Amino acid sequence: MRVRVVTLNVWNVEGDIRRHEVINRELRRLKPDLLALQEVIQTPERKSLDTIVEGLGMQVTHQQELQAFQPPFSDRYGGTAIATRLPHRVVEVLDPRIPHAPDVPWASLAAIVDLGEVGRLLFIATTAAWRPSAEAARERHAVALSELDARHRQALPTVIAGDLNAGPEAASIRFLTGRQSLAGQSVCYHDAWERAGSGAGETWTDENPNARAGAERIIGQKNYGKRFDYVLVGSWDAHPKGRAEILSAERVFDRPVEGLWPSDHYGVMADIDVGLNA
Repeated sequence: MRVRVVTLNVWNVEGDIRRHEVINRELRRLKPDLLALQEVIQTPERKSLDTIVEGLGMQVTHQQELQAFQPPFSDRYGGTAIATRLPHRVVEVLDPRIPHAPDVPWASLAAIVDLGEVGRLLFIATTAAWRPSAEAARERHAVALSELDARHRQALPTVIAGDLNAGPEAASIRFLTGRQSLAGQSVCYHDAWERAGSGAGETWTDENPNARAGAERIIGQKNYGKRFDYVLVGSWDAHPKGRAEILSAERVFDRPVEGLWPSDHYGVMADIDVGLNA
């Protein structure tokens, strides 16, 4: 079964709010089966998610529906949302805040998605700590993601998608892709871009006018660009009965539409052939 995964950080409500209509039109064209959205503001006053997913025909869950409290900064920076074409059931909400990264309101959502006769898979939508100096927090987050997967994984390989705020060379990403251990643990997920993408694949870059001011303020260097956004797929050793072949990976939301750039991030789309081994 071919499954299309899309992840996008929608940049809360910064900039021209018509961006959300642009995102919606592009999602209608792309027709994802699994969709991870970050920095989505969904409050009684601002219902960004409604606009973004309108007409997609997907089951949608925002972290606000599941948490008993509203994390600090979520009214400004939003939260995580997950949408699936086939039914899903959220099995855990992971709060990523720790003492050295308290300003991370974006929970990770773990949902079991029913693919019918093909089986079920775990889909995790996530965002990691954003500060450049917060790699230690991102390392802890990466380990927590692997433990979240271990608690709920299904026969089909797990898919993790989101904004991890770290380049492929960072310890948190090296851990997730099987290149190093952290906290006495090791795992291996396949990076869709590394397997099937073309070029550097930078997703947060000052080539995007929406990202330029943030890059100048936070990084303070010109010509900045990093690949922060990922689709990761569980490997054979964790899923000996399942398979997930990455067929393609490409950047999406990476150009203006009628003069509007959709977000400050580019998104990532991956097509994956999923099934059980014979």
